[in-house]
Amino acid sequence: MASLELLVLAARRGSLSRAAAECGLSQPSASARIRQLERQLGLRLLERGPSGSRPSPAGRLVVEWAGNVLEAMAGLRQAAAALRSEAQTHLRVAASYTVAEYLLPGWLAAFHRLRPDVAVSVDVVNSAQVGERARARQIDLGFVECHDAPAGLRAEVVATDELVVVVAPDHPWARRRRPLEAAALGQAELVAREPGSGTRDSFEAALRAAVASDDVAGLHPSIELGSTSAIKAAVADGMGPAVLSRLAVAAELASGAMVEVEVRGVDLSRRLRAVWAGGAYPPEPTASLLRSLGGS
Repeated sequence: MASLELLVLAARRGSLSRAAAECGLSQPSASARIRQLERQLGLRLLERGPSGSRPSPAGRLVVEWAGNVLEAMAGLRQAAAALRSEAQTHLRVAASYTVAEYLLPGWLAAFHRLRPDVAVSVDVVNSAQVGERARARQIDLGFVECHDAPAGLRAEVVATDELVVVVAPDHPWARRRRPLEAAALGQAELVAREPGSGTRDSFEAALRAAVASDDVAGLHPSIELGSTSAIKAAVADGMGPAVLSRLAVAAELASGAMVEVEVRGVDLSRRLRAVWAGGAYPPEPTASLLRSLGGS
């Protein structure tokens, strides 16, 4: 591209030496570039004489074509610069439901105070879909609540959470005096999220670890619903127990609308992660958001 620019400038100035001076090149370097371009094209481009350099007949055509190429390249550079500017001022985020509803608003409010110049768009999907979008580079940063980090992505723990077993106040489990054993929880018919949900994935992994078996009824819920709100409504209507984030049911537990059932023998704590595709650390402004959450 630099050789084409030199050729066009030499044709305009009528002198390769003057074109070289404008480009900050020595005469020998400029001559070498033109000779290399001539070899690449297999054409004589400049005719040199005592009064300067002028394009050959073939060179005049190449100069005309080169002008079109250089103009197109300038447009491409401008478009790329606009894309870079857009990437630096617009952050695409996807978050799982629990993170999106109970944590992300506060995180983004704090981030906005640090970087008010950055606009953020958020998609709310389940953890599996967050991973898919991150791998496809449809988002800059994702937040998941599944047991393991999605394959093929970088991940950083940004928060911890705890799952709890909840029932309606009139459910028999609400009157239990002893903790519920992991095996009994595994045999229960639960109201649960759909496959791909981070809450369901975390619960299934914890239950499998506790009972050392995949053959438990808790992994085959009696009903599957696509949102935490729908599950809470189902629990309140007496459709059965559910396992949800403590973040999601804090208000209901405080008001007595739901009752937490103590469980023994299963670890229901979990880690919430930010995920992204690419290098060990994401570029700006994604990195600023991640740092604001305490990521390394």
